[in-house]
Amino acid sequence: MKRRARVSALLGAAALGAAALTPSAHAATRTVSEACRMNPGAVTAAGEQVGFTVTAGSPPSMTKPGSDDGPAPFPAGQVRLSSTFEAEPNVAGTDRTGYVVQGDSLYYRSYNFNVGIDVTKRIGGGWSNFTAFEVSHFEQGKTSHFMAYGLRSDGTLFRWSNGWRGAGSYAGFGAVKSMALISKTPTYDTFLANTRGGALYTIRIPITSPMKPIVTKVRAGTWQGFETLIADKCGNYGTLLLGIDKDTKSGYLYAVGHANGTSTVINSLGKVNGSFPEQVYFRWGVVFYLDPLNGD
Repeated sequence: MKRRARVSALLGAAALGAAALTPSAHAATRTVSEACRMNPGAVTAAGEQVGFTVTAGSPPSMTKPGSDDGPAPFPAGQVRLSSTFEAEPNVAGTDRTGYVVQGDSLYYRSYNFNVGIDVTKRIGGGWSNFTAFEVSHFEQGKTSHFMAYGLRSDGTLFRWSNGWRGAGSYAGFGAVKSMALISKTPTYDTFLANTRGGALYTIRIPITSPMKPIVTKVRAGTWQGFETLIADKCGNYGTLLLGIDKDTKSGYLYAVGHANGTSTVINSLGKVNGSFPEQVYFRWGVVFYLDPLNGD
């Protein structure tokens, strides 16, 4: 399969130094009233990986989190951070692939127990002080890139490229509380981030070197309550954004227009009618070459 050829290349890598589960199709909608959907996932305290669907509505609704029958893919109580996980249908079940931070180490994880796929590969250590991690895997025609991003607790944002080669770092993000990937394009990746002071920013990162993020304020306040942000495509250029407040175990859904600084349209869709009790949440995506994010 195409994915497996790419994964094989990525795993020949140097170590770093420092629903249920199958996503449903994204609705190609013009308005949120046409029921955009997103597919969050979580890693439970028992090490299970669960998935559910959140649908825009009045109020927003979510399905009951569920997992496939089979062993838990992670050790109980070990996962701290998770990237987006790709779900690719196979002849028997679904191949699931992504990255997690367990303790001080980053791991690649791929599994489909129905066909005997069960791969765990340690990429490297030095992750105890990282607070956020995500991967942008982009392909369009002959243009592609693999970029991984990690935010360290001192506010330094690190980037790695194909083969886990260091691709730059940038300080100054100490106020960031959570960040979600909203765009991956041929020339840049963009995150939407909230701060402890309540502001909301876009962080556009050109894939060129040296690494020079472009930070743009979207809102000045009221966003400090969310420990996790999860974003997915809604319409051609918009984003469905889920903010999770771990203190109250609540989720709130927003329809965000194409990023345009403080002129960005953000519509609050309300509180999701379900509970968010887990410590680790992430996005279930489809295989990377069919997974556009166009929010910026």
